[in-house]
Amino acid sequence: MAVYNLKTPLSEEEVRKLHVGDIVYISGVVVTARDEAHHRILEYIKDGKPLPVDLRGGVIYHCGPVVRKMNGEWEVIAAGPTTSTRMEMFEAEVIEKTGIRMIVGKGGMKDRTAKACKEYGAVYVTFTGGAAVLAAKTIKRVLSVEWLDLGIPEALWVFEVENFGPLTVTIDSTGRNYTEEVLNNAKAKREEVLKKLGVRIM
Repeated sequence: MAVYNLKTPLSEEEVRKLHVGDIVYISGVVVTARDEAHHRILEYIKDGKPLPVDLRGGVIYHCGPVVRKMNGEWEVIAAGPTTSTRMEMFEAEVIEKTGIRMIVGKGGMKDRTAKACKEYGAVYVTFTGGAAVLAAKTIKRVLSVEWLDLGIPEALWVFEVENFGPLTVTIDSTGRNYTEEVLNNAKAKREEVLKKLGVRIM
C-alpha cells in the first residue's frame, strides 16, 4: 500500500500508478454528480452541447451535499458519499466521453466501470461512509454550482478541496475490482461452510 497526494487535473500517467489498496488525498477541484447529473452529462454530449464544467483529468464525487447560503456564499455543511452502484449504468460512458480520471463514492461499482477504468485510465476510490462532516472540512470553497434545476443534491457542485481523503483505491486502471473480489470470496466461503454443514444450496 502506498499513499499519494495528488492535485487536479490528474494525468493518465499518475492514475495508472495507483493500485488497489493505495490511499489517495486530492487537492484541487472535485465535482459532485449523482444519477440525474450523470444522465444530463450524457444527454449534453449526445446533443453536442458543451458541459458547464471541464471534466478532463477531473474527479467526480458521488455526493449530494448538505449546503446553506450565508451572506451570498454557499457553505458546505456535510458532503458524504452516496451509493455508487446507482451510477453504474452511466459511469463507463461518462469515463469514455469526458476524460475523468477518478470517481469517488462508496459501496463499489461493477464490471462495466472496471473495464472503462482499464481502457481509458481511470480509478474508482471509496470515501468512508458516515464521515460527511470530515469530508466537508476539506472543502475550502464552492467554486460554482451548475444545474440547480435538478435540486441541490443532484446539481453539479464544483468544490475546491485540500487533502480530500483518505480515499482508498478499490478499482484500479488494470481493471482489478477489490469490492467484487471480496464479495466473490465471501460467497465461495459461504458455500464451502454450508457444504460442510450438509446444507443443500439451491
